[in-house]
Amino acid sequence: MSTHPPVLFIHGLWLHATSWTTWIDHFAAAGYDASAPGWPGEPATVQEARTRPEAVAGHGIDDVVAHYAKIIVDLPDKPVVIGHSFGGLIAQRLLGEDLVAGAIAIDAAQIKGVLPLPVSALKATVPVFKNPANRNRAVSLTAAQFRFAFGNAIAATESDELFDRWAIPAPGKPLFEAAAANFNPHSAAKVATDNSHRGPLLLTLGGKDHTVPASVTRATLKQYRHSTAVTDLREFPDRGHSLTIDHGWPVVADSCLSWLADQGL
Repeated sequence: MSTHPPVLFIHGLWLHATSWTTWIDHFAAAGYDASAPGWPGEPATVQEARTRPEAVAGHGIDDVVAHYAKIIVDLPDKPVVIGHSFGGLIAQRLLGEDLVAGAIAIDAAQIKGVLPLPVSALKATVPVFKNPANRNRAVSLTAAQFRFAFGNAIAATESDELFDRWAIPAPGKPLFEAAAANFNPHSAAKVATDNSHRGPLLLTLGGKDHTVPASVTRATLKQYRHSTAVTDLREFPDRGHSLTIDHGWPVVADSCLSWLADQGL
């Protein structure tokens, strides 16, 4: 029987849940019972997700949080959640609401209160924001758009291979919600950053990330200044948004494992 808490991996926009497969195996080898349930409505395979974009359309941040909260209730113990991009925002929501034992937010989407809006982040999300109707639709990236948003720090050939393997349509609603968060007192992107009784949190940043630039993650860290709970930051200076799926993923995964060990999780 494992002495570790279960681990739930939560992906972000434009990647399928099966993109965590290597992480699941890696964490299993380290003694963790790990899984990666998809977002609400997400089909079981990449190919099916591509042919049925309407299955995920219209789901917002609250829907995703509620979906994972229901999964967590059925686990034997409070899990650790590890989320990438918008999955990192969801992980912070779950942690702030005391539903999990700890969280790792890898290059997480901006939460309410974060002000920096770098040009590269705007460009990465243009495919969604160019049409207001995309709020209730699922939107796909082209291979070129994926290279800018995810694969800018790796070879173009590797980026295209990752696009072919893992890219799926993503709901536009979470991006619209995050964009309006600082104008909405009841925003779904609001996280209980002042909770001092929560479990530990690790934020990571990729120094070359276009979608979630370093300034966004550093501003996120500042949002936790009123909490006495553990809030750490680890930097990967030469990595882009593809850091969980590209050839360098083991470095990030091992860093996460070492941090969990430091926290006794």
